[in-house]
Amino acid sequence: MSRIEHDFIGDLEVPETALYGVQSLRGKENFCITEMGMNQEPFFIIGFAYVKKAAAMANKDLGVIDAKVADAMIWACDQIINNVDKYRDQFITDWLQGGAGTSTNMNANEVISNLAIEHLGGKLGDYSIVNPNNDANFGQSTNDAYPTAMHISFILRSNLLIKAAEQLRDSLYAKAKEFDQTLKMGRTHLQDAVPMTLGQEFHGWGFTINDEIENLRAAQEHLKVVNLGATAIGTTVTAAPGYPELAVKYLAQLTGIDFKNSADLIAATSDCGSYQTLSSAIKGLAVKMTKVCNDIRLLASGPRCGLKEINLPQLQPGSSIMPGKVNPVAAEVANQASFLAIGLDTTVMLAASAGQLELNVMEPVITFALYIQMKVMTNACDTLRTKLVDGVTANEERCRDYVMNSIGIVTLLKPHFGYQVCAAVAKEGYNTGKSLHQIVVDEKKMMTQEEWDATFNTANLINPKFVK
Repeated sequence: MSRIEHDFIGDLEVPETALYGVQSLRGKENFCITEMGMNQEPFFIIGFAYVKKAAAMANKDLGVIDAKVADAMIWACDQIINNVDKYRDQFITDWLQGGAGTSTNMNANEVISNLAIEHLGGKLGDYSIVNPNNDANFGQSTNDAYPTAMHISFILRSNLLIKAAEQLRDSLYAKAKEFDQTLKMGRTHLQDAVPMTLGQEFHGWGFTINDEIENLRAAQEHLKVVNLGATAIGTTVTAAPGYPELAVKYLAQLTGIDFKNSADLIAATSDCGSYQTLSSAIKGLAVKMTKVCNDIRLLASGPRCGLKEINLPQLQPGSSIMPGKVNPVAAEVANQASFLAIGLDTTVMLAASAGQLELNVMEPVITFALYIQMKVMTNACDTLRTKLVDGVTANEERCRDYVMNSIGIVTLLKPHFGYQVCAAVAKEGYNTGKSLHQIVVDEKKMMTQEEWDATFNTANLINPKFVK
């Protein structure tokens, strides 16, 4: 069963029970690029509903829309906001589309209009009661409604990413406390350096993740500046006097987010700086996570022929040919998610630079790229935390043996004997394979056992004190 709907292109059959209409369906038929609908992101749908509700409230107050129609649209928006999963299948447009998001904006207008029509007792598709263009889109353009919905959805989605990153950070900090007495060898250039604790290493990872959490929070502030009421290019054409200020006021009240309009709506309508800032912050987190995962994989290498300073939870068989092999799969998949997020930052950069004059028509691909970035990085943080960090254990004896057998600890003797003497001792150890203790105490009698113990005890190795 279907109904016939009409636009200036012509007639089109629409499923009889569909809340979307002719313009949504044209968008679906014209754009099948990702083969993934924007309804994958419920926050984007909710973002549109908030924009349309704020618009209806402002237009009602200004007397430019019939109060009954405005109230019905407000009711429809509330239905979507509060029951988004019920209506996700009605948002049918592909992530990528020409037209700067017009198909998705009209998809929202048609769904809201048809919900309002039903609420008022009419039949679906009877746009003489509530019209997608004349009512749901009154005083608006895709060019201000779509990006404002983007801003809302990005803040809501990035809140989940921040929470996941915070939980990962806290898990790393918890392990730092657990391993705060586990002596191990620090390394630079993949070579022995000086002693540290495994706890210090884990704390460093958590601290560096926290830096990117702060950057994500700072990026959110840029998203709180919108262009609602700018309409087509920022001149507010077709918007009632006072509409931009009133609509953004309602938007802030409805969302609990302190949105405000840009001081220059023309600039804001074509500018994509806030998206670049958010993408860069996500990329920063991905870069840090890549480093952490690489370190973890190195420290867990083995089990017999690698560093094997830490043990990772065994999640699954690692080979179809080598029996008993187990791989660091949680770290590997987090690496891959990070690489994808880093690559998508280039997409955002290119799209942001591709705008011409008063509009950047590439916003749909920015929306898609940022959604995927945040989705995979949120899941990567959760996976790394629950599948790896929470269950990691230390090989304390192996860690300590590495320290005491290392030539690198000769650095602690530098205040006693000077650089040149210590370098000669280190070279002898390297060439002969003798331990530092064997050369310094047993053979050369450079220190007594008591003096050695005063320098090379666990407490001093963990927190070295300057000795002259």
